[in-house]
Amino acid sequence: MEHTSLLERILRGAALTLVVIFFMFPIVWIFMMSFQTNETILRIPPQLIFEPTLANYTALITGKLITAAGTLDIAFMRNLWNSVFLSTTSVAVSLLLGVPAAYAFARHKFRGSEDIAFTLLSFKFAPALLVLLPLTLYFQKLGLANTYIGLIWVYQLICLPLILWIVRGYFEDIPADIEYAYRIGGHSWFATFRKIALPLAGPGIAAAGLLAFIFAWNNFVFALVLASADKQPVTVGALAFITSSGIQYGQISAAIVLSITPTLALALYAQRYLVEGLSLGAVKG
Repeated sequence: MEHTSLLERILRGAALTLVVIFFMFPIVWIFMMSFQTNETILRIPPQLIFEPTLANYTALITGKLITAAGTLDIAFMRNLWNSVFLSTTSVAVSLLLGVPAAYAFARHKFRGSEDIAFTLLSFKFAPALLVLLPLTLYFQKLGLANTYIGLIWVYQLICLPLILWIVRGYFEDIPADIEYAYRIGGHSWFATFRKIALPLAGPGIAAAGLLAFIFAWNNFVFALVLASADKQPVTVGALAFITSSGIQYGQISAAIVLSITPTLALALYAQRYLVEGLSLGAVKG
């Protein structure tokens, strides 16, 4: 039995090591590429030992990209700021609208409530190209094309359904008797929602907000079509590294490292809430 238990631990450790290497290798490789020049990156066979350089990060921060054809101006840091602003604001608006709506769907059943909730969820799975043309025409007529307000509005198609369904599942997991007992004490519906329901559903709200932030951060199509270069996020701004003189792999790698750092830090910080939100709220809803 002892030999069997030892063998199982060895096999489990080896399997876990292989899984970690499989998933972490692309990230580690991109991180290494961000400290190399194009000449070093394109060498065959690839070299694990090289002289690191900060030129790629310097080019991103200063906005000056040096290529074989000359120096190009890039606005990566502005794109990074656009991503932070658009994602944060979109999630904040979605939480403000989606959390009360999720509570209403969880506590107040009425005719057509499930159909309405499913329709809202279907917005998340609808192809972006399906709505791009009419959105572009409407935005041009309303003066919302190439504006932050317009992009934040469109990002609700990404964030709001996700928040609505995850948080709804959390509210449904909260025993209604707790809220009824608080209401009997003479407290209003809003006080019950604010002091009882919101704190108990806190992990679900945090998980939903984190997931919505990641999806909003990774959006590409909406910002590509509905915004100009000065309002586009990093997902679109990365196209600037594909130039007529070639693809700047070093700068692309450095841009990836800088762009994934905020979402990676958030995911690591709130991973417990993220797992709970996926395992409870998403399944329940």
